[in-house]
Amino acid sequence: MKQTFYSNGKLLITGEYLVLDGAKAFALPTKFGQNLTVTEGVNQEIDWKSYNDDGTIWFEAKLTFAAIKNHKTTDNPTVKETLITILHEAYLKNASFLGTDLGYQITTTLSFPKKWGLGTSSTLINNIAQWLQIDAFELLKTSFGGSGYDIACAQNNYPITYQIIDNKPVVKKVIFDPAFTKNIYFVYLNKKQNSKTAIANYQKNKTDNLKKNIETITTLTNATLQANTASVFTTALEKHEATLSHILETNTIKEIAFTDFNGTIKSLGAWGGDFILAVSELNPTEYFHSKGFNTILTYEEMIL
Repeated sequence: MKQTFYSNGKLLITGEYLVLDGAKAFALPTKFGQNLTVTEGVNQEIDWKSYNDDGTIWFEAKLTFAAIKNHKTTDNPTVKETLITILHEAYLKNASFLGTDLGYQITTTLSFPKKWGLGTSSTLINNIAQWLQIDAFELLKTSFGGSGYDIACAQNNYPITYQIIDNKPVVKKVIFDPAFTKNIYFVYLNKKQNSKTAIANYQKNKTDNLKKNIETITTLTNATLQANTASVFTTALEKHEATLSHILETNTIKEIAFTDFNGTIKSLGAWGGDFILAVSELNPTEYFHSKGFNTILTYEEMIL
């Protein structure tokens, strides 16, 4: 019997890094995501194929049930080993899926280029959790790590706030539909950022003012959600960038690459890669093209 599952991609608008320590974050599920299809296989193995948005295969492997059951994690895992780790942790939470004498044929298909960093791993983890009827947040925690906001985006079709309270994810639906969304653009920086590495760097750079910083970011998250003008919204984003710049001891992306941009620019998710958010009264496509950045999406094109 064929089963198909789908999860949304994600963009973290506020709260990056500090969401790990309890700050309130604002996140938006994207129109792009990933499918996972499961059909019956043979020989107690999984025949796995992962497709990019253009129909090309970016990963394929045959995974034996025994390799999944007996897997031991390594310090520098390959794509195959990372996948086996996820499936091993899923097996520990629901052993029945490896109880068959048969096997599985599994395909995953992205609706966005893998390099965009919109959640190849989180959409996969959420799809596997749906398939095996286990807790996706727990599967993320034990396999890949991270705050879990991306899992919340995978599961919801509307803007959310995300916060970790008493080690539990708290997800709330929010209304975000201001008129100035027509002035919001998302620009891909031609460089995928490793979120695990970025988180490790943040953990090394946390300051003694962590509680104050958490309160600041939570306040700025609330300000972005309550903003009824582009000016109020961009002021909150710029204060957010300044706060993270101080914590991470690095310049903002605007200071590094876009000092002459007439508008506001904010890093999204892991600083230094993936997408930025730009707010501009005029369409900034020509400006970013002149800088060598050719992937520019409007808010309507990107967000559910």
